[in-house]
Amino acid sequence: MKFNADEIASVIQKEIEQYESELDVREVGTVLDVGDGIAHVYGLSNVMSGEMVAFPSGVNGLAFNLEENSVGIIILGNYLDINEGDEVRALGKLLSVPVGDAVVGRVLDPLGNPLDGKGPVATTDRRPVEFLAPGVAERQPVCEPLQTGIKAIDSMTPIGRGQRELIIGDRKTGKTAIAIDTILNQKDSGVKCFYVAIGQKDSSVAGVVKTLQDHGAMDYTTVILSGAASPAPMQYIAPYAGTAMAEHFMFQGQHALIIYDDLSKQAVAYRQLSLLMRRPPGREAYPGDVFYCHSRLLERSAKLSDELGGGSLTSLPIIETLEGEVSAYIPTNVISITDGQIYLQPDLFFAGVRPAMNPGISVSRVGGAAQVKAMKKVAGGLRLDLAAFRELEAFAQMGTELDKATQSRLDRGYRMVELLKQPQYQPLHVMDQVMSIFAGTHGHLDAVPVEDVRNWEGAFLKFMHDQQREVVDELARAQDMNDAIAAQLTAAIKAFNATYLPAAGSVVTA
Repeated sequence: MKFNADEIASVIQKEIEQYESELDVREVGTVLDVGDGIAHVYGLSNVMSGEMVAFPSGVNGLAFNLEENSVGIIILGNYLDINEGDEVRALGKLLSVPVGDAVVGRVLDPLGNPLDGKGPVATTDRRPVEFLAPGVAERQPVCEPLQTGIKAIDSMTPIGRGQRELIIGDRKTGKTAIAIDTILNQKDSGVKCFYVAIGQKDSSVAGVVKTLQDHGAMDYTTVILSGAASPAPMQYIAPYAGTAMAEHFMFQGQHALIIYDDLSKQAVAYRQLSLLMRRPPGREAYPGDVFYCHSRLLERSAKLSDELGGGSLTSLPIIETLEGEVSAYIPTNVISITDGQIYLQPDLFFAGVRPAMNPGISVSRVGGAAQVKAMKKVAGGLRLDLAAFRELEAFAQMGTELDKATQSRLDRGYRMVELLKQPQYQPLHVMDQVMSIFAGTHGHLDAVPVEDVRNWEGAFLKFMHDQQREVVDELARAQDMNDAIAAQLTAAIKAFNATYLPAAGSVVTA
């Protein structure tokens, strides 16, 4: 076999030209001890707070505590695969997650890995999990409504795009139900939804995903799951990861909604990590910076200025209270960060008032700015009327003789409470809500038996859409309750009552 000297020379020449001298410089350390989702590492003297590190098993970690002789690492994965003496390598980058249209409709873990068996997330776009919130000059006031489809909320504690509205209450009072109904109501509105489940049972989250699929809501929703079996570091970073995915759409000039279910469990995970790292405990053994943990998360929700595209990120954080203790540490922290709260009361829930919202304590600090004009006009005094009704009801229970005017106010209050009840997974269009509340507040339900109010509402809305379509269209076009529309609506209600009440007459006389 003959060799051609010219060929060999040209190959060698080419190799010399393409040769690049690259030094593989790595900052490495050694695992001193590992357990409970954290590791202490000797070395890594130049590592930065929040920088990612890699273990030989392929698991990544995050520099959490920078101490004099070691670095405290929180492990994002199975810490049982890491042993004392393992070499740890600093990666020189921050934790990031995949973003963009590819994550919509998926169930992911906080690192962006798929949990739904639909294959890898096909995107090269990534965003850092920790990101600075928009400043004052980059925002604009909240003025655009985000409809939840729930009468009690849209009328009394309206939510605007870019707002942070806390949902707070004891366990099993319908907090998640409100969040899911809000997601279902975003269908065809162009709002991308993100549901972050922190410390929930996997079976509960599977039920939520099934509900979203059944109602066609997974087409515009992403579920980020860090379940009860997940290690504390994963539960801690889950809300930040979900926010990074949602922020991508906000900065693209689109609208997004994110639900954190729930931040109480994230605070507990953060407390666990801090205590294991020997950080000084404060009130209720939480570390001193647990407020910052939530404030830097929730401040990322905003309505951006027109110069930045006018996109928005609305957040509905959920906090679980124990025995209605709203003045506990984490609830008071989050109440002070958010723009209002929806307080769900167990007594109302068990009495069949669902959603079990207490209108006296619940508040939206954005107020009427986040309502359409029609809703603002018909529901303006509803909160005060219901709060007064609750007082009057307590007074009436003492068995006192009531005059006719007081009794009629009580009767109307009972009907309004019944009217504001709403079954789960049945969000109402805002104009249907306006027509229902208009009928209730203007006394058109006074002749309807209390137990028949919800049947009346269903039949009335069907009547309006089938036989009075021009009134509905006019209301939807104007988005306002002017005198002409109010007169048309009143006439339509009277026409409906003329046919409905005689049919219900046997109940009325009874």
